[in-house]
Amino acid sequence: YGGYGGYGYQDMMEYSYDPNQVFEMIGASIGYGKRLEWPDDYFQVMAELGYQRYNLKNWSWQQFPFQTGSSNSVTFGITLQRNSIDNPIYTRLGSQFTLSVSATPPFSLFNNTDYSKMAYSDPAKYTWNEYHKWKLKIRTYTPLAPLTVKRTPVVATRAEFGILGHYNKNKLTPFETFDVGGDGMSGYSSSFATENIALRGYDNNSIAQQGRAYTRLGLELRYPLILEPNSTIYAVGFLEAGNAWHNLKDFNPFDLKRSAGVGARIFLPMIGLMGIDWAYGFDPIRGSRSNSGSQFHFIIGQEF
Repeated sequence: YGGYGGYGYQDMMEYSYDPNQVFEMIGASIGYGKRLEWPDDYFQVMAELGYQRYNLKNWSWQQFPFQTGSSNSVTFGITLQRNSIDNPIYTRLGSQFTLSVSATPPFSLFNNTDYSKMAYSDPAKYTWNEYHKWKLKIRTYTPLAPLTVKRTPVVATRAEFGILGHYNKNKLTPFETFDVGGDGMSGYSSSFATENIALRGYDNNSIAQQGRAYTRLGLELRYPLILEPNSTIYAVGFLEAGNAWHNLKDFNPFDLKRSAGVGARIFLPMIGLMGIDWAYGFDPIRGSRSNSGSQFHFIIGQEF
């Protein structure tokens, strides 16, 4: 099987309501991927070399350690993926598995700088970010009727884990962290340099911001209402649980925030996937004594 390569460049700028507050990201990457023959031909491996620069000017909208300054990341990442689903729009059968790791060089091991003596808010401490980031995502799809039945209900399961590690406890990167809660519609919050993890039944980013470890589990029942070439509509009912932690030592995959809900999805070829969910969060967040309660979530361009 042959390989494939690619490259990319991005330049994103975010302004707050104050035009003097600016957050800019500039990045470039080059990658190569190859489909594997072993263990089977559903596997593929991808490698990527990337550079990212963060420029902040009077930026106070996120809890970054500094408001004005610049930070750089040089990363090398490897992703191993297996995908055997039968249909990306209304999947009835198969599974998806993704294991990825992305790491920067351990600059602090070579530059003879004592970062424990530098102030937390000193921009010089973050001139070169260093971290290693690990993510595991597993999805399965099981039909509840023979595939010859047009309207086949499907049970979809999901498990996700992520860890943002460090080489030096006195030099923790403020970027690439996990924000957990809500619809996760953006998937990756480029403007704030954090990764959004959905957990329906809770407000966006309400469970954790700038977490360094997270887990998310899900069980979903899907029933197709319309399966036509020009439109696909299906109903969903789901159970979810997840959480995030700011310290790796506090990571506990059994300490989870729970939710349940129902919703619907519609796929139109000219627009893509859209949906709406109602979910109820059963647990309190951030010291609240009451549970999260009823929440509505709008979904655009993503799946369960």
